[in-house]
Parts: sequence; C-alpha cells; structure tokens
Amino acid sequence: MLTIEKYAAIDIGSNAVRLLINSIHEEEGKTTRFKKTSLVRVPIRLGADVFLTKKVSDQNIERMIDTMQAYQLLMKTHKVVRYKACATSAMREAENGAALVKLIKEKTGIHIDIIDGSDEAAIIAMTDLHELINTDATYLYVDVGGGSTEFTVFHNGKTIASKSFKLGTVRLLNDVVHEDTWKAAKDWIQLHTTIYSDISLIGSGGNINNIFKNSGKSMGKPLSYLYLSTYYEKLRDMSYEERIWELNLNQDRADVIVPAARIYLSAMKWSGAQKIYVPKIGLSDGIIKSLYNEKLQS
Repeated sequence: MLTIEKYAAIDIGSNAVRLLINSIHEEEGKTTRFKKTSLVRVPIRLGADVFLTKKVSDQNIERMIDTMQAYQLLMKTHKVVRYKACATSAMREAENGAALVKLIKEKTGIHIDIIDGSDEAAIIAMTDLHELINTDATYLYVDVGGGSTEFTVFHNGKTIASKSFKLGTVRLLNDVVHEDTWKAAKDWIQLHTTIYSDISLIGSGGNINNIFKNSGKSMGKPLSYLYLSTYYEKLRDMSYEERIWELNLNQDRADVIVPAARIYLSAMKWSGAQKIYVPKIGLSDGIIKSLYNEKLQS
C-alpha cells in the first residue's frame, strides 16, 4: 500500500532563508522516494547584520517574523506532518539570536534549532551523497554558505575528516575574513588530501548550482578546474549590474557568486582536484532525511 506524507525543512542561512517541502512516498518492499514539492527562498541576508554588528537588525527581525509566518502558513496548506528549522552561522554568532528564536516561536509557533558547524556537516551527510560517491574513489565535499564553508573528505565510501570554517560569501563581501582563516582552511585540506593521488570535489550551495546550470553540462557530469577558473575570471571582470543583466542572476546572487567561486577554486587548487561534481544537494535535503530517519527510529 502506497503512503504519502509531506515533510518540510527550513534552512536559516547567512544569505537566505529557505523552505523545502518534500513528499515522502513509501510502499512496502520498495525504496522510499523523496520528491521535492516546493522550494521557497527569501534573501534576508542575516550575515550582513551579524558579521558587522554582532546582532540581527530590527528590520531583519521583522522580515524574519514575516517570513516564518508565511512558511508556517505554507506548511499548513501543504499539510506538512513533520518539519525542522535549523539556523546556521549568522544566528550562531548573533548576540540576540536566542532572543529572536524565542520571539519567532511566540509569533509563529515555529521552533528553530541553532546548530554548529559539525552538526551542519553531519546533517548534509544524510543526503543522497552516498549514492554519488564511488566506493573506490576519493572526494572533497565542499558546501559553501554565506557564513561558513563545510569541508568533508570521503575515501572508499567512508568519511575521513570533516571541518567547518568561518569562510563564507557574505563574510567575504563584508571583508571580515582574516587571512589566518584562509590559511587554516588550506592547511586542513592539504593535511587530509595530499596522501591521495586522485581526488575530485563535490560542490553544494546555490552559487555552484547556478554556475553548473549556466555551463550547459548534463546532470552527473563534472565541471573542470579550467572551466570554473575561466568562469570566475569572467565574473570578476563583470560589474554587479552586468552579472544581473547578462547572466540573468538575482540581485542577491550577483555579488556572492564571485567569492563563492573563489572558495571552490581554492579548494580544488589546495586538494589538487581537476573536476567538481554538482549534485544539487544541501542542508535542506539533509534535514528532510534526518526527519525521516527520526520517524523510522521512533
């Protein structure tokens, strides 16, 4: 007998706040299907406040409440039976982060978990990543966000090491990333990858998804280091307005895409990777999978 339930994931990032709704299709004796029903993204950019002032501004507090009220209504109309809301780097560092979580709970009924970098990496690892990883190959998984980047090394199908760094696109735009952070990320990647002779990147995040889409590559095919490097130089040579008009980018994508490409390229250079796979997965997908696992264990 076929059963269908809807789960929702709310990802409160440093650049945008996303609501992902999935239909979970279950039938005895068959593999469960996770089908994306709806994805809504609001570019609140909490990091622009927090990374400079250590607080979420009054204006963005109001926008957060409005967004969560809208998401609560969307989940209600979709008849979502399980949800989880996770806040990452910006809310972790906001001095008024806990107070904002409490206020949103009072105003909308939505409970938010503020998670650390290791939790974020672990949730992302619950995605379909294992289906993309060859058990006889080595990968550096790179998830670039507005406030932080999570790196995970996979070898022969197993997680070797994982680390989160305060190396995010919104931080870079606001010039609050110290050179020591770049060096720490470089040292960590080289420490965990130089022992492998052949390594590829797996990239996640809205920016690499956009770059992949514009490449015209078929799903499952990787981008080369040369392609990404050339595209990065193209982005750098264009003005913010040209990126919006000529590349048809959203306003909140046209600026962060440049530092994002720099992070992916740096990771490829430091690890010696010549290609990057872009499977279009991220924290929201991991949250959905974690909800399903919790159901199975209950």
